Amino acid sequence: MPTDTSEKGLESHITQHLCLVNGFIERHFEQYNRVDCIDEELFFKFLENTQPREVEKLKLEHKENYEQNIKRLINRKIKDETVVNDKCLGGIVNLLRTEITDGKTGIKLILFYDKPVSALNKKDTELYSKNIFSVTRQVHYSSKNEKSLDLIVFINGLPVITFELKNELTKQNVKHAIIQYKTTRDPKEELFRLARCLVHFAVDTEQVWMCTHLRGNDSYFLPFNKGNRNGAGNPANDSGIKTDYLWKEILTKDSITNIIQNYVQLIEEESEKVLADGKIKKGKKKKLIFPRYHQLDAVRNLLSDAKEHGAGKRYLIQHSAGSGKSNSISWLSHQLVSLYDKSNKKIIFDSVIVVTDRIVLDTQIQRNIKQFEQVSGIVEPIDKGSKHLKEALENGKKIIITTIQKFPYVVNEIGELPGTNFAIIIDEAHSSQSGNTAGKLNATLSKEFEKIEVDKDEFEVVEKDNHDEFTTEDMIVEILKSRKMLSNASYFAFTATPKSKTLELFGTKYHADGKDKFRAFHLYSMKQAIEEVFILDVLKYYTTYSSHFSLLKKIEQDPKYDKKKAQKKLRVYVESHELNIAKKSAIMITHFLDSVISQHKINGLAKAMVVSSSRRNAIKYKKAFDEFLNDNGLPFKAIVAFSGEIDGQTEQSMNGFSSAHIPEEFKKNENRFLIVANKYQTGFDQPLLHTMYVDKKLGGVSAVQTLSRLNRTIQGKSETFVLDFANTTDEIKQAFEPYYETTVLGEATDPNKLFDLQNALDNFQIYTVSQVQEFSDKIIKGVAIDQLHIILDAVANIFFTTLDEKTQEDFRTKCKSYVRLYVFLAQIVPFTNPYLERLYIFLNHLQNKIPRQEGEDLTKGITDTIDLDSLKYINHGTSFIPLDPGKELMPSSEMKGGVAEPELDYLSKIVKEFNDRFGTNFTNEDKVRKMTVELMQDVKEDKSAMENIHASLERNDLQNAEITFTEILKEKMMNHIDSNFEVFKEYNDNPEFKSFLAGQMFNLLMKDLSRVKRI
Repeated sequence: MPTDTSEKGLESHITQHLCLVNGFIERHFEQYNRVDCIDEELFFKFLENTQPREVEKLKLEHKENYEQNIKRLINRKIKDETVVNDKCLGGIVNLLRTEITDGKTGIKLILFYDKPVSALNKKDTELYSKNIFSVTRQVHYSSKNEKSLDLIVFINGLPVITFELKNELTKQNVKHAIIQYKTTRDPKEELFRLARCLVHFAVDTEQVWMCTHLRGNDSYFLPFNKGNRNGAGNPANDSGIKTDYLWKEILTKDSITNIIQNYVQLIEEESEKVLADGKIKKGKKKKLIFPRYHQLDAVRNLLSDAKEHGAGKRYLIQHSAGSGKSNSISWLSHQLVSLYDKSNKKIIFDSVIVVTDRIVLDTQIQRNIKQFEQVSGIVEPIDKGSKHLKEALENGKKIIITTIQKFPYVVNEIGELPGTNFAIIIDEAHSSQSGNTAGKLNATLSKEFEKIEVDKDEFEVVEKDNHDEFTTEDMIVEILKSRKMLSNASYFAFTATPKSKTLELFGTKYHADGKDKFRAFHLYSMKQAIEEVFILDVLKYYTTYSSHFSLLKKIEQDPKYDKKKAQKKLRVYVESHELNIAKKSAIMITHFLDSVISQHKINGLAKAMVVSSSRRNAIKYKKAFDEFLNDNGLPFKAIVAFSGEIDGQTEQSMNGFSSAHIPEEFKKNENRFLIVANKYQTGFDQPLLHTMYVDKKLGGVSAVQTLSRLNRTIQGKSETFVLDFANTTDEIKQAFEPYYETTVLGEATDPNKLFDLQNALDNFQIYTVSQVQEFSDKIIKGVAIDQLHIILDAVANIFFTTLDEKTQEDFRTKCKSYVRLYVFLAQIVPFTNPYLERLYIFLNHLQNKIPRQEGEDLTKGITDTIDLDSLKYINHGTSFIPLDPGKELMPSSEMKGGVAEPELDYLSKIVKEFNDRFGTNFTNEDKVRKMTVELMQDVKEDKSAMENIHASLERNDLQNAEITFTEILKEKMMNHIDSNFEVFKEYNDNPEFKSFLAGQMFNLLMKDLSRVKRI
């Protein structure tokens, strides 16, 4: 008999394994009660085998209504809407975990027996063995029609898992299974209601996807795949089908029982929905949580290793953003408290301590762990200081949640509790949003925990260029380095971006290439998270600008300064110059308006972050943004975030609300820009962030964490954009490679690349211009979908029949490059050729039809001796940054170099060297000094105008003073028509430039007058 290659063949293959290997019973669909969703014969057989006395009593009491009464109790429990501490009490999972009680007799019935921890408990082991696991094929589930599901798995006659199967050999795959669930499985059917089953699986021979809540086309399916080469999908399987782990590993009796006991949760959570007008609608919704494969794999492997080796080991879990880390930590913490050693005689850990990096206890992780609590009183959040923590430790509280600020106390205290073992789970090792975490932690260390010595100088936060934010990871590493790792504690560190010290401290050691190396115990990579669309790739569309400056020595003398430090100070001077920041602000806002708002990104709700290099620059950016937005009558606002006080300015004084309210205020529709300085660059989760403007040197972990603020997904968000004034694509590539394994097809390009791609694609001659026009017209008009397939199928047929494989691949590559490049360039380049848009629409659909078949300041006063003469920005276009996998971090050096002897040089030479390094070919328009100094001098020499300005200022009429200044500036500009024609032309023709120049010069005049008044 030939092999059955249909989905029925896959169905038979799975069923055979479940029954012959996993010990399931195969049932016929006619034995399933469609109305009550139950296999009655097996269900009542289970009750009679396990609880015969209770069954007899209930039969005597209810007589012929006995079965109907029990089914009514089951349905009541499943549909129970009660919520306690955000935890729902209904659903199949809680039915199986708890009991049902007959109201008339008070008799309790257990519907599922857990697996006992130890096989020595013979009674519980026997009861567990009496659970009946069964599978039924082609189940007719509806009382309204004869539609059927491919497979249903039952426990004791109760349906728990459904399956739709597809076999790629019949040209159908998992996507078709998902579509089948969405379009042909009515969510109003009792079997498909929320929490009636644990999960619904869509399966083919390549992939597995899952859904816990069927809602028609709104059903959200998640991948349940192992991952392949650190990306999406599944690896090749030498012993069978790629997806056979589902029935061989996940669908065993013990595995399903473990998932029911410890993983599946029905919770109620707060929800926020952003409406079309930008307002936020808050509410609550029920959610059924089933673990993703990597979560299940990580927690099970951690528990298995801890069981084997006991307390005292260290584990590094490198899980990317989008991995569901909070759930993984919750599952791990609850199972560690009841984990027995390998003899199954003694629980390993007396307490589990979860350390989070928030100054205020992390409400998300606290809520998650509390929601997963099955026995009341297990979880103890520490929110009342160190005394509270001490009491919790001494009293043996099972799960203790605390903050990084109290971690030094934890390290000391558990070392003084002999005979007790602890599991310490360290939450995401990113920096606190406070910005001055180091100072607070060092104060804590020095005052309260004198036993631990930490190099405070090393962690002193100073405002300087290119320094990584102080992170929780750094703090924990230093605390633990200051004393030996405790033998009575196991450490479980979760992070997406481990530094070299973290790898060495928590990582798994292995030997390769003649060296000892370290890696994470478990990995869920950024590459996999991106390919599975849990986060977006922030390196897809990356634009860089280079800034060019020319300085002018404005004093006759030629003093000497420390050459090296002078160059740094001059760079800070030009980078923080108000005119520089004002011009960059104009570029940023204009780009945001033209390329984000006008393109209706995220349904018109997109927001942007501005990353500044210092707190002072953040303040200057805030002022420049406010001025530009106000002057141009724009409906948007900017919020600034920085720590402490600078020049009398604080967040509250500039924003009008306290620091604690920034995240909530930023949600408001009018607040589109968040300007930050070492704050909100890590751990800040705002899915509406779409664009980032970078004016700060980034490197290493800091670059990855900062840019990753954009990667959160939300409906309507398909890409992100970065405009970077401070870093090159090579620098960003180097920063990401150790943490982010992916291959991005594409290249750095300019708009002409699009035309090159268009011509190349047209020359393949597999489609005609008229087909492109016809297809795009039909799309725009909204014709029936079959009309679109006619055109695409005709082109696809030519593609496959006339092009060889090499040429096909060449076309696919160029097609994908065109689509990706157009998506970006269309937002920043005003294309006038409609064919480019038509071709994009056509190719974007065609590509789915032709899939691939795989000391002393010696610089003091230097800024008073120079002026900014010229300023220019050059746009270097867009890059798709490809990353090479396998780049290794090197251990950080602990060696400290001595202070170099300062090399003094003349100011004139220092300025020349600076100009040679940062200069370019400047036009008259770039000549800042000529544009401002000479014009300002002309204005000041006009006595009549200055008298009018002074008179207005004495009346506190700043608006009239600015009007007078603008009028006189217009008059004086005429005097420079010959010497500075380019500036005059820009001023005369460009209203935005005219407003910008007048505003900047008026501000300079006000500063000069204020300085004179003080003197």
